[in-house]
Amino acid sequence: MNRSTRRHLTAAVLTVVAVTTGATACSSGSGSSSAQGADSKTYTVWDPYPQFAKGSAWTNLLDKCGTQAGVKVKRTGFDTSDLTNKALLAAQQGNSADVLIVDNPVVSTLAEAGVLTTTDDNKLDTSKVDPNLLAAGQSGGKTYGTPIGANTLALYYNKAVLKKAGVDIASVKDWTSLTAALAKVKGAGKKGITFSAIGTEEGSFQFLPWYWGSGAKLTALDSDQAVSALSLWKNWLDKGYAPNSVINNTQTTSWQEFASGDYAFAENGTWQLANADKAGFEYGVIPVPAATGGSAAAPTGGEFVTMPVQDDTGRYATSQKLVSCLTNSQNLLDTDTTLSYVAPTSEVQDKQVAANAELKPWVDAVKAAKGRTSDDLGTKYPKISEQMWKAVQSALSGSASPKDALGSAQSAVK
Repeated sequence: MNRSTRRHLTAAVLTVVAVTTGATACSSGSGSSSAQGADSKTYTVWDPYPQFAKGSAWTNLLDKCGTQAGVKVKRTGFDTSDLTNKALLAAQQGNSADVLIVDNPVVSTLAEAGVLTTTDDNKLDTSKVDPNLLAAGQSGGKTYGTPIGANTLALYYNKAVLKKAGVDIASVKDWTSLTAALAKVKGAGKKGITFSAIGTEEGSFQFLPWYWGSGAKLTALDSDQAVSALSLWKNWLDKGYAPNSVINNTQTTSWQEFASGDYAFAENGTWQLANADKAGFEYGVIPVPAATGGSAAAPTGGEFVTMPVQDDTGRYATSQKLVSCLTNSQNLLDTDTTLSYVAPTSEVQDKQVAANAELKPWVDAVKAAKGRTSDDLGTKYPKISEQMWKAVQSALSGSASPKDALGSAQSAVK
């Protein structure tokens, strides 16, 4: 690896920390020389699922795919941010894992740093993947890996709270009707909506459906549409439809507010489905509405299965077998059920809905979703996102108007 590439990788380590959402020197036990062919029958897999111990359905699947490929799989699970940093350092040191499963907004950073092979190089078949989900792993016209599943954001609602307020959920179709519903809920003595507006990537992640739902583009943070989205949130706080706690809320603490049973709506993700079933009240889910109707594009979460660059290119054929096994239809169905993800292909999505009709609004939301690094933003996204969450914090705290806050954000990005 030449000196300029090493410098590029070092810079990428700094960039990648900003885009990991946590709503992820090489570890001696996680790869090293075996990934470069010292042991041709052992293939290393790094993933961001440390919660799955040996003997779990996930590790059993890895072992099964290894057996089918005729090799042994040596797997290590990392926290998301730890994994991406280690992947960059491993590439710099020339001992990358054979298969790397990584948070989707980081794919472009790894790709631009020269860490990942393209699907043209590694022959992965992505023809069945929904294009909007695949876009999160594309940079410079090339595709790097394939999604293992996706999650996104939608609106949970408390049926009893809405009934008490006289709100028919079918009437909530756009920002005007949603705001009218929040007014009725407050008038009935209940609380309106909770979300996360914290000053981190989580805050940007939660703001993006409203931002994109306004018609705004990430290349113009100060557009009239962008101002309308931030003004919507600010108006909700000013009128008491949303609590001031959203400024510091993570997606977890926001969910805890909704789980109290006092709120009509909560913006949150598929990962809360199990908690929703335990909440003790009837709930429903609708996609985040766009300003003038229809579903807003929400950001995609979830991971991509990728194949890092290896000095020994002869390893790619077996790595490709491992990835193809992990992402075939039956294994996707099993894995995405375990992870509470929506599958990345229509074929498997249909099977998920057939097995659990409650997933239908989530499948609809995922079909309308959009990658944060899509539109060829790539490594520009972290800087844009940071200025976005700073603007949200500034406007919601009252230190600047939405227009001035977003104007400052756009100037900082430039």
